[in-house]
Amino acid sequence: MLALLNLALLLLAISCRTDSDSQSVRPRQLRDVPANKLAFNFQADVPAPAGIGADDSKSLPAIQNDFDTRRKDDALLRTVASPDGQRALALYGIADEPSTTFRIDLYSSDGTFIRNVTPPTLAVVFQDSVVWSGDSTSIAFIGRRSAEAAASPTPLELEPQPVLPSESPTPTPQVLPAFAPVAVFGTEQVYVCDRDGYNLHPLTTRDGLIYFGLSWAPDSHALVALACKESEWEAREKEFKTPAGRPRLLTIDGQERLLDDQRAQAPPVWSPDSSKVATAFDVSIGIYDAAGKAPTQARISLREQLLTASVTFDERSSGKKKSGEQSNTSTLSTMPVSFNPVVRLEWPIPDKLYIETGYLDLRNELPTFRRWHLIALSPQAAVLKR
Repeated sequence: MLALLNLALLLLAISCRTDSDSQSVRPRQLRDVPANKLAFNFQADVPAPAGIGADDSKSLPAIQNDFDTRRKDDALLRTVASPDGQRALALYGIADEPSTTFRIDLYSSDGTFIRNVTPPTLAVVFQDSVVWSGDSTSIAFIGRRSAEAAASPTPLELEPQPVLPSESPTPTPQVLPAFAPVAVFGTEQVYVCDRDGYNLHPLTTRDGLIYFGLSWAPDSHALVALACKESEWEAREKEFKTPAGRPRLLTIDGQERLLDDQRAQAPPVWSPDSSKVATAFDVSIGIYDAAGKAPTQARISLREQLLTASVTFDERSSGKKKSGEQSNTSTLSTMPVSFNPVVRLEWPIPDKLYIETGYLDLRNELPTFRRWHLIALSPQAAVLKR
């Protein structure tokens, strides 16, 4: 009887250890996986992620009506609605300012003007970098010193005037843009303010750097942007190339962390859980931890995958293979026409990072040979400590 009991205990111990061993390797949540511990699977020529192609440049009808009826001398460029749907920013140009710059006013979603956000001394640039935080409590944009400080045309404030004996005590409308002093710079810097348009201040103060490609973290704890020197911007502009900059993480308290010393062409994007940032360098993807005591980074080279996919894509498009050539990238005599750099990224869910490739320069409004691909992310296997 004692022997049978000992045998049963031995079998139970072996069973428990087997179960423990089988569970010693298991995946973790992606937000807890350092960037350099991610695994990926590449899928070429997939459908575009949901929501891509929607026209977000249209202005809210109520605000457009206010410009059409009350502000005919101002050109409304677009509106940017807050995530909670209660407010919107009106981006507009005035007659005496360059077409590349604009101003920002704050409206309620029903078209009621609230106040001017930007002072005349600050010229706003890059419409795609005017962004609300995810919690609708803050506004960020990029601006530089205005070429000429002119009075803003709105709102009309009523100020009591000296009353002469022959006049009735009726207030006279006056243009009085009451802005608190704000620092301005010769190159494009990041500015933030609260949802009411107050507390406007520069988040970056590196005169000589040009910031662009601005984006809020989904949880609103930080922003990410690209930045380059003026000379680097001008050099690419002369070559009719789109801007390229080094990715930088910006916290709301003014701290700045350089994520990479190589210049990226694609505007950076956040993972939906706000734990990571991704951008693109030609045909490589950079992924960076956005927090942690020892943040890591990973570089995913997609050259071979994109070359192979482009050969197949060109063959399918033409209906036949090129004579004398195989779909082997090591023997290609010419590059496939559809082989182009990454120009855009979208990260809709934690384990799916979409990339768009295409040919794009300053002479083209839209990239040509546009194709979407998918990088499916997963944690590398991790052995748990006992």
